[in-house]
Amino acid sequence: MSRRTLVALTLTAGASFSLFTLPAVAQEAAVFQTPSLTPETALVAARAALESCRKQGFQVAVAVVDRAGLPQVVLRDRFAGAHTPEVATNKAWTAASFRTSTLALSAETQPGRPMSGMRSLPRFMAVGGGLRIEGKGTAFGAIGVSGAPGGDADEACAQAGIQAISTAIEF
Repeated sequence: MSRRTLVALTLTAGASFSLFTLPAVAQEAAVFQTPSLTPETALVAARAALESCRKQGFQVAVAVVDRAGLPQVVLRDRFAGAHTPEVATNKAWTAASFRTSTLALSAETQPGRPMSGMRSLPRFMAVGGGLRIEGKGTAFGAIGVSGAPGGDADEACAQAGIQAISTAIEF
């Protein structure tokens, strides 16, 4: 076999190989992975938020949702109002869906503001107490608290829940 034939065969084989590997590269670009909280980690956050509120004398419900807003954990203290599990879940859903705290949304969606129409969406809860759960720039979901006297107090308890898992999600 001449040197010219060997070079031609090598180039042809290389081109053929790259044609077969091209779809594999394209498939990798079409798929992504997202980290998620384990149920155990979500439970640690919910328990810490509940305990933070208890220490202040508040009976609340806490919900932790995944990045799509689906509940992972919902806890309700003994004397928390019957409405609190739903409100906490909706706060967490709103924070996850709109990628911001519900306290910030409460200001931005007031009547007369450009985003005021958002308040008519089902499940939208523009009251303090819903926070995103993030670690190293990755959104894992959100936590919502309902039942403390005011959105600021709910949000402080939610923050305590996030703080309890901060080392676990800062990978």
